Amino acid sequence: MSAVAMPTRSLTVVQLIPALHSGGAERSVLEIGRALVQAGHRSVVISAGGRLVEQLQAEGSEHITLDIGSKSLRTLARFGALRRRLRELKPDIVHARSRLPAWLGWWAMKGLTPAAHFITTVHGLNSPGRYSAILLRGERIIAVSQTLRDFVLSHYRWLEPGRVRVIPRGIDPEAFPYGHRPEDAWQKAFFAEYPSLAGAPLLTMPGRGTRLKGHHDAIALLVELKHRGIDARLLLLGVIEPGREAYAQELRELIEASGVAAQVVLAPARADIRDIYAISALVLQLSNKPESFGRTVVEALSLCRPVLGYAHGGVGELLAELYPAGRVPLGDKERLVERAAELLRVAPPIPMLQSYRLADMQHATLALYEEVVA
Repeated sequence: MSAVAMPTRSLTVVQLIPALHSGGAERSVLEIGRALVQAGHRSVVISAGGRLVEQLQAEGSEHITLDIGSKSLRTLARFGALRRRLRELKPDIVHARSRLPAWLGWWAMKGLTPAAHFITTVHGLNSPGRYSAILLRGERIIAVSQTLRDFVLSHYRWLEPGRVRVIPRGIDPEAFPYGHRPEDAWQKAFFAEYPSLAGAPLLTMPGRGTRLKGHHDAIALLVELKHRGIDARLLLLGVIEPGREAYAQELRELIEASGVAAQVVLAPARADIRDIYAISALVLQLSNKPESFGRTVVEALSLCRPVLGYAHGGVGELLAELYPAGRVPLGDKERLVERAAELLRVAPPIPMLQSYRLADMQHATLALYEEVVA
């Protein structure tokens, strides 16, 4: 189903992003590209490429390979190539989603005929300063959460509040259906692969292999639950990835020293995340650095699975609105254990998701495009 009604005229929208490997901003590029095509517009993405390009093109968008995101002097030399591409494309809108591509796009658009509209999205809590400020030069600036809007307005006093629109990222409820239970065959295969996770409530913590994600707190939580006589298992999903081997080994040593080696699994990211959430007794979000949004919170709650997380940043914002029982003050280890024990015993009911849907995000973004060209 199209995200918006067919337009009064077709627009050409160019999205700028460093690459298309993985990540929330990259996923949003594909989601908006798909919505543009469905609504009868022309969607073009300029990036260094990546594994998501094939899907992008299969869904009707065009892709131009140009490295506009690498932080090197050679990237600046690609300014001319980007300018030539934009002259050929004659875009109505250039939508930048990262700082260096935004700088290159901003200068490459100077003097374009016909002139294009510059839109930006702030996806993260970037360090305030002149380099980050380019993302606030758009005619309209999209913030992916109220937390992020408050952040930029507090650090850039010259920024007109009316230019900053909150358009939260969204998920497809059909991809994360309420009350979903995986097939017996999938469960059998999963527990055959990870037999140590069977036989007790599963705590799943999705997140890359970086200490900012709070893996140490998750391990400490499991240890304290064990001390209280509460049997549980912990899956650190996504912590195994290239270039993060030393961090994974650090976690293994901590797990062994804590006496919970038989109850914890470290795993790479997996495509069957929906089914893993669905069999989890708790989904953890324990980042010690505030997140700009927190898509995993929405995905888990859409499936009717309880989420336990620190009450700060976008995660705290989402939990306050959608599942207050899962909020814990940042760094309060004692309260974290108490709340986990409570939720494992009796979790409050989770209503069916009525917001943060993918179609809402697509509709709001395309409506913003229509607004600036009107």
